[in-house]
Parts: sequence; structure tokens; C-alpha cells
Amino acid sequence: NQRLCPSCGHHFRMSVGERIDLLLDPGSFEERDAGLESVDRLGFHDDRPYADRLETSRLKTGLRDAVVWGIGSIDGRRVAIGIFDFRFMGGSMGSVVGEKLARCFETALSDRIPAIVVSASGGARMQEGTLALMQLAKTTAPLVRLDDAGVPLITVLTDPTTGGVLASFASLGDVILAEPRALVGFAGARVASDTVGEEMPEGFQSAEFLLAHGFIDAVVPRADLRASLSRLLRLLPVAAVEDGQPVSADRGRGPLGAISGLAERLGGAVSETIGIDVETAADGNGTGPSSPSIPGREEST
Repeated sequence: NQRLCPSCGHHFRMSVGERIDLLLDPGSFEERDAGLESVDRLGFHDDRPYADRLETSRLKTGLRDAVVWGIGSIDGRRVAIGIFDFRFMGGSMGSVVGEKLARCFETALSDRIPAIVVSASGGARMQEGTLALMQLAKTTAPLVRLDDAGVPLITVLTDPTTGGVLASFASLGDVILAEPRALVGFAGARVASDTVGEEMPEGFQSAEFLLAHGFIDAVVPRADLRASLSRLLRLLPVAAVEDGQPVSADRGRGPLGAISGLAERLGGAVSETIGIDVETAADGNGTGPSSPSIPGREEST
């Protein structure tokens, strides 16, 4: 049932394996860098040693860290994809998560295939201190090269996507999608209110609020997510290369820069296909619709 409530449609959180089965062609996923593991370089200890927390999460999930990445296909189109699993220390981003995502983006660049990241994270991993904060820059820097080369990035924000993950690559996709009612925000509601000195609007950290205010491009129900990604991949071709340089006259910096030029060529076909007003969204004010083996793949609910 795609982990959806049959009564209210609530989107429950999914494991990495469930995401792979939901989004990718059967049998197409090839995991990369499966052996990377975080180490406790700071000897961090709060009420428990960091090393103990890592081991507990590994035993609980069967994963080495909070992100799995690899190469797969969606309706036959190859993609480099990274997927978060919130069960592993709240999907927090430490040095291994940052390294895996950086390698995902670099592979998308070298193989000239689109990149997709499905996020579910509480932010930077505090147990790694500054090393965790460095991952914001580490995951953002390759996106400049992707942009220059005309290689598209699609980010999918799922519940929750917060903190340093939202403040880095998750907000920098050429197309930014979100699942319904996902919690998306940098800081907690109380911290945000205290910082600005006033009450924040109700639901200001929901996917629907962000869509209404132009921060994301579409809210896509889980049942439609694979089909939406497939349609986007058809509309976001990787730029051709001549003499070693990408040919991408239509590509501009910022969200949806890769497809901003398609509006004139395809007219209404773009908005009809992906549910986004391309010309408006390219200016940052998009509106969309209102509404090896990986542990967890065989799970059913």
C-alpha cells in the first residue's frame, strides 16, 4: 500500500528499500560505496557514546549509514540516486552521508545522467561537530558543476526534511518536489518564532505552505511520484556536448533553470505534463498542484 493510510491518505515514512522499489525499475538499482562507515573522530559522548549510537542504528536498520546511493533507472532512463533513511540516527548528515552524496553528484556529472535525491533528515549530525557542518559545502559545491554542465538535479523532500540538509543541496534542485504534508523547515517552529520575535503562520513548515509561497515546485502524492519523475526526466535532457563543452543555451542558474527555455518551444505541454507553470517557476515563484541487497526492501505494512 506504499505505506499510505487507507482512510486519510497519511504518508508514513519509508525505508531505503521501500523507496527503491517504489521509484526504480525492478532490478535496476546498483548500490555504490556500500562499505563506507562513519567513525567517531571526536570521541563524542553525551548520554551515550556516538560509537554506540552508530552501532545501534546499524543493527536496527541493517544499513551502514543514513544514505544509500547508486545507479538505477526509471522507465529505462538511467539516474544517479541518493536516498535517505530516517531510521538511521534521524537521517542526520555526517561525513559519510556528505561523501556519498558528493560521489552521487560527481558520478551524475561524469556519466552525464540526471541526479535525484530523496531526503528525510533532521539535519547535520551534531556528534560529528564541524565535520558535519562541512558537508553542507561539500554537497553544494558539485551542484555548481552540474549546473554548468547542463546535468539536472531533482530533489524530493519527504517528511521530515530540516536543518542543514534543507539548507544545502535539498533546496538547490532544478525541480524541487515534496510529498503531501511533509515537514520541511530549517529550524523548529519555536526557535523560528523566537528568532524573528513574532508568531509564525500556522503550517508554515508544511510542503503545502512552501508550495503556495513559491519555495518548491510541486507537491506530489506518493502514488504519483514515480510517474512524475519519469515525465520530468523526459523534459530534462542532459545538455549535449561539443568539443568537451556542454551545449545548453537554455540553461540558467537557479531552480528550474534547466527547463525555463522549454516553455516557448513546448508551450502548454510542459505545465500539462508536470503540473508546473514553467515560466513563473523559473523565476522562483512556481506553482504546482495543490495537492547489493538493501535492508527493508521486502518490508510490508
